Amino acid sequence: MKFRSLIGNRAFYHRLFSVMIPVLIQNVITNFVNLLDNIMVGQVGTEPMSGVAIVNQLFFVFNLCLFAAVAGAGIFTAQYCGKGDHEGVRATMRLKIWLAGGIVLIAGAILLLFHERLIALFLHEGEEGLDLQAAFIYGKAYLRVMLLQMIPFAAVQVYSGTLRDTGRTLLPMRAGITAVLVNLVLNYILIFGKLGIPALGVTGAAIATVLARICECAIIIGVTHAGRQRPAFTDHLYSTLRVPGSLIRDVSKAGLPLLANELLWSGGMTVMNQCYSLRGLEVISAVNISSTVSNLFFCAFFAMGATISIIVGQHLGAGELEKAVDEDRKLIAFSVALCTLLGGVMVLLAPQIPRVYNTTDGVRTLAAQMITVSACLMPFFAFTNTCYFTLRSGGKTVITFLFDSVYVWVLCIPAAFILSRFTGMHILPMYCIIQGLELIKCVIGYFFLRSRKWVNNLVA
Repeated sequence: MKFRSLIGNRAFYHRLFSVMIPVLIQNVITNFVNLLDNIMVGQVGTEPMSGVAIVNQLFFVFNLCLFAAVAGAGIFTAQYCGKGDHEGVRATMRLKIWLAGGIVLIAGAILLLFHERLIALFLHEGEEGLDLQAAFIYGKAYLRVMLLQMIPFAAVQVYSGTLRDTGRTLLPMRAGITAVLVNLVLNYILIFGKLGIPALGVTGAAIATVLARICECAIIIGVTHAGRQRPAFTDHLYSTLRVPGSLIRDVSKAGLPLLANELLWSGGMTVMNQCYSLRGLEVISAVNISSTVSNLFFCAFFAMGATISIIVGQHLGAGELEKAVDEDRKLIAFSVALCTLLGGVMVLLAPQIPRVYNTTDGVRTLAAQMITVSACLMPFFAFTNTCYFTLRSGGKTVITFLFDSVYVWVLCIPAAFILSRFTGMHILPMYCIIQGLELIKCVIGYFFLRSRKWVNNLVA
């Protein structure tokens, strides 16, 4: 492959940045505020931070299942948009509403009924002598309030996903920025007790999140329907909630593997973190710090994944198959190059960031080491992420299911289970081995891309 084939022209990068930057800005601000939120909770103590981290791991499964349900229909939204079929876009959005509502009901019932047992799975004695019962109580208090944010969060995913699939990335960005700023201010007031309000600790953090979600939901729905440049798909959107059976069938074929993938992948990440937790509660705190910091940098390839879904999906829907292949190759090359640069920055900052947390020296050191491992692997994460979104844009969700969640459950989880339960290996080499399995996934992803089986027009 010639190096020139990996570089686009000015028009290519103009479109790339016009789609990617709003998504990137929203993700960066969201994750930066999550980092500040994490630091604020961390100032209360290691046990509160651990309790919140465990609950957020449970909500992580809900978030990704919701994302997958919306994204499965979103494959068709992007291609209907490329075709210019507004009624098709409306139908896919109605289906997203039904799917999101079902997931909220199921996940809410599970968390409400079984949250105590789920939290307890992560609580194990370690070397630091932390209070497990205190972490359990903090986690329960945080979860009870966080249940209230599930409905507005689901509504935001339906609307922002549809807007992005149709190339309108600015409104979700603006609504997201507003929400995270509201969350940040309310966190400061409610966690530490400012402006005459009593200090609420982790409960204050949960209340702030709920209010920020409601704010974001109100903005994105209000502006979508009442703004000056109202999208065409909003016309008669709620004249019916009926979804054509043919669309349900088509989305089920593409979307069910995607939903199963996200459910199993997020569940797999939760199981791996539970394996890490067997080395002590301090490991949960270190993983929490590491993942929160890493996610701030990982915004780059997350935004590139969304960009590939939009650009490649619209080319495929318009029947421009060779153009989709050409631009996908250039998008992947740009993502890997960008993440190589950011990984270097992340290595330099890794020893410094954990120092701002009010926790033990052992937790800070372990968190810094985990951040360094993630930084070194960042270009490889970028490549596998772009492979995943490329395959998904062409409707090859069965392959993404094999590539993503089956890989985790067949290789990563058995490795974590064996190393955590049948060896005395220290957490750091265990973490390096499990994360390093991403290198094998890169090879698999490369062959999937070369096969070109993902080059499909689903709405012809």
